[in-house]
Amino acid sequence: MRQLYKAVILGVLTTFSSLPVFGQSFDEGIEAYNRSDYTIAFENFKTLADQGDVAAQYNLAIMYENAQGVPQNYSEAASWYRRAAEQGLADAQYNLGIMYGNGEGVPQNDSEAVSWYRRAAEQGHANAQLNLGNMYNKGEGVPQNYSEAAVWYHRAAEQGVAEGQFNLGIVYGKGQGVPQNYSEAASWYRRAAEQGIANAQYNLGNMYNKGQGVPQNYSEAAVWYRRAAEQGIAQAQYNLGVIYFTNLGETEIL
Repeated sequence: MRQLYKAVILGVLTTFSSLPVFGQSFDEGIEAYNRSDYTIAFENFKTLADQGDVAAQYNLAIMYENAQGVPQNYSEAASWYRRAAEQGLADAQYNLGIMYGNGEGVPQNDSEAVSWYRRAAEQGHANAQLNLGNMYNKGEGVPQNYSEAAVWYHRAAEQGVAEGQFNLGIVYGKGQGVPQNYSEAASWYRRAAEQGIANAQYNLGNMYNKGQGVPQNYSEAAVWYRRAAEQGIAQAQYNLGVIYFTNLGETEIL
């Protein structure tokens, strides 16, 4: 599934906006935004954005997208994301990719989404790396390529993106684009599971139950099934019940 975590307002890139413009500054815009004075924040960012300030352009797009200080306008949001993206701002490139993927403010276009995800991903943007992996995995906007999907999942996973870790576990478990390796699958499931990903918890429970990539251990399986069960995973709830019914290990769960 495509992940659509939008990057949020930029309040730290003051190096892009250190000089006042007509008595207005980036810092003043941030201060106004933080106190929910969106009209003043918008005016400050708009003045700076018109001067080519990349962080202000990005923040203006956020405000258009979220109807902060102005009526919601996805077309304007996409326009300002594009200006910031063309100046190399990874967060803007990522958000523009999402807008193309969703068809928000621009015609829906998976190829364009891939293009912008790639630019952000190559700058190290973790969620863009995840989304690019998903596009390769599904063959959306690019030819399906499991090896490329695995590459980008790995980069996102190494930066701590839980969904990337979970997807990488699936990749290793199935041997899609990488040699099948249950030990690697269990390792990545564990990282995602520890971040609260319910399906990773369930899959890790299965690996302990079956002894795939880890020593068979029904007690550990029960631990992870319980965590997944508490998040509403029905099969985990069932498997946990079987473990308790069979007294932790008399019968393997299928």
